[in-house]
Amino acid sequence: MKRRFFLVISLVMVFVLAVPLFAQTYNPLNFKSKKPMNQWKIALVPKDATNAWFVRMEVGVKQFAKDTGINAFQKGPPKTDAAMQAQVIEDLIAQGVDAICVVPVDPAALEPVLGMALSKGIVVIDHEGASQENCLYDIEAFSNQGLGEKLMVELARMMGEKGVYTTMVGNVTNASHNEWADAAVAYAKAHYPNMTLLAAEPRVEIMDNLDTAYERAKELFKKYPNLKGILGTSSLSSPGVARAIEELGLKGKAFVTSVGLPNENKVYLKNGTLQTVLLWDPKDAGYAMLAMAVKILKGEKIENGCNLTAPGWTSMQFAPGSTKVLQGKGWITITKDNVDSFGF
Repeated sequence: MKRRFFLVISLVMVFVLAVPLFAQTYNPLNFKSKKPMNQWKIALVPKDATNAWFVRMEVGVKQFAKDTGINAFQKGPPKTDAAMQAQVIEDLIAQGVDAICVVPVDPAALEPVLGMALSKGIVVIDHEGASQENCLYDIEAFSNQGLGEKLMVELARMMGEKGVYTTMVGNVTNASHNEWADAAVAYAKAHYPNMTLLAAEPRVEIMDNLDTAYERAKELFKKYPNLKGILGTSSLSSPGVARAIEELGLKGKAFVTSVGLPNENKVYLKNGTLQTVLLWDPKDAGYAMLAMAVKILKGEKIENGCNLTAPGWTSMQFAPGSTKVLQGKGWITITKDNVDSFGF
């Protein structure tokens, strides 16, 4: 009986201690640092330290450190894995960093560890995590709805505004990827009556892996001969799907667009397998996250028009109805004509 009583008490204590990690609201103005700037340590945690997108993001982190003299650095897991990402954040908390900027693999999975960071007075800034509760601010290059609609406009143009299509996400837990895809589907329903979402597989997960995107695309095109388009949200969607289109001899018959890096898509853009990919420069996103963290550490009040100094991030606006999510105007359309101009 005593053992059962103590077990119940222990479980209650665990619950009580865990509640603040999910329920507490923090005032960003209370995170003003008392330390001199040259003693600050700011970490940026990407989804995956090896992905080309996040390698490019680290360029922005290093540039920020050079421009400001602040000890800013990037540290991420060796692959896209929420548990590994949480462990990296836990290690950074133990090291006593002043701010953590994160691109979450799974916002829900990071709530406990980010709640822990906030409870210790560590500034938490998110990117691509609009649903994240345990952060002071989430900053986005644009509205998720706007990007999703733009992706659909591009795909519809390629498909002649008719035919069967599906959506492809990096991970089904990725909040931003799903919001882009949802917005694209809603836009198609409203504007393209002759386009149909593939009912059997409306959302395809590729685990943010290029080879998986390629394999899944091949499977889809073989299984569904009437499939004409794939709208991707991971930067690895378009090169993977484009490779499948070429191998299956579907160039000009099947189409794909997604966010993506110029160099990873250059060959396919120049040979016509791809027509466009969209992106924001991850270098600028990394720079902007760090700039936001610095504003909080300085005790600045964040308002509409907030300038995070990176191109496309100079006049941030709060998302409608939100006091936490800020959006810029940072997307870029990449075509065969400008793909060589980006340098990454």
